[in-house]
Amino acid sequence: MYLRSTLPFLSAEMTQREVAYLERAFQGLALPGPIVDLGCGHGRHAAPLNTRGALAGRILGLELDALSLRERLPGFPVVRADLRSLPFRPGSLAGAYAWYSTLFVFSDEEHVALLREVARSLRPGGLLVLHTAPRERLESEPQASFSGRLPDGSHLEEESRFDAVRGRDEATRRLTLPDGRVLSGRYGIRYYRLEELTQLLESTGFSVEWIHGGLEGEPPSESSLDLIVGARVRPA
Repeated sequence: MYLRSTLPFLSAEMTQREVAYLERAFQGLALPGPIVDLGCGHGRHAAPLNTRGALAGRILGLELDALSLRERLPGFPVVRADLRSLPFRPGSLAGAYAWYSTLFVFSDEEHVALLREVARSLRPGGLLVLHTAPRERLESEPQASFSGRLPDGSHLEEESRFDAVRGRDEATRRLTLPDGRVLSGRYGIRYYRLEELTQLLESTGFSVEWIHGGLEGEPPSESSLDLIVGARVRPA
């Protein structure tokens, strides 16, 4: 359902801008080894990054969803695995990135274990880039809804509510396909305050290197729609 209901909103222009940001973020990474796309989906970042530019030949995808893997774009290797149990040897990766809060759909305890797994898999000095949304954005609009027709004729309905006490955005999504079949489900995403996120990273083996509020590398502000953090694995 996520693939079918989200893909229509991911424009080629936005993907190009995000790919350009990731290229800039990793272009100076001198460490040997692959850079893994954690939760690569159908590969809209991994495919272009691995086939051209400074990161060509270095990108590896990791995804659990079978449909996304079957429909993934060509041009990059991929492994099917769970984010909470990475199939990589210690210190075997040079870098990793995760987009759209991919790392924060579990419990707080699992987020700690997950980030420790990423730190274990990266070489000392390895770079993690993660993207999420500023918590303040959710706090300013704690309730949201959407109802509309998608390009393939499907009808999408979604209701979400941000719980400021738990820091979680809880949502229900219902997708009615053109043939009448209905897909529905619930999901939650954890949004951390910046100081909480910094503490979480530093407690799991990272040192925060930069914080951006957008794809041009601008600092966070009250109007930021993005929160992008770059963090390095500390030497053991």
